[in-house]
Amino acid sequence: MNVLLSIKPKYANQILEGNKRYEFRKSIFKNRDLDMVYIYSSSPEKKIVGAFMIKSIIENHPDQLWNECKDFSGIEEEDFFNYFGGKEKGFAIEIGEVKVFNPINPKDYIPDFVAPQSFCYTDKHWASVV
Repeated sequence: MNVLLSIKPKYANQILEGNKRYEFRKSIFKNRDLDMVYIYSSSPEKKIVGAFMIKSIIENHPDQLWNECKDFSGIEEEDFFNYFGGKEKGFAIEIGEVKVFNPINPKDYIPDFVAPQSFCYTDKHWASVV
C-alpha cells in the first residue's frame, strides 16, 4: 500500500531538495504499513513529483513538534502555528530516503483523477510509470 500526499509546491520542492525533513499533518493515515509516500505537488503544478520513505511519525502537541522539528521543518514558525490553529495534537512525518522523478500528470494515467484533499491510499506504483 502507498499514500499519495497533497503538498503545496513550495514545500514539495523543499522536500525534494532535502531542506525539509518533516511534513506536518493535523491528521494521519490509519494504515501505517506503507511502502511509499508519493508527493503530489498541488495547484498550480498538479503533478506527482517524487516519493519518500517514512522514517518515523511523531505525534505530539504542536508546541512540542515545533521544538523538536523546527530546524528541518521547512516552514516559518508563524505559518506552522497558523496551520495547527490551536489543535491539541499534531503529527510530524519524518522523511527518509527521497526519490525525485520527472513530474507525472496523474490524469494521463487515471482520467477521472481527483487530487486528495490531504492524502489518499493508492495501489499504484507511480515511480514505475516514469
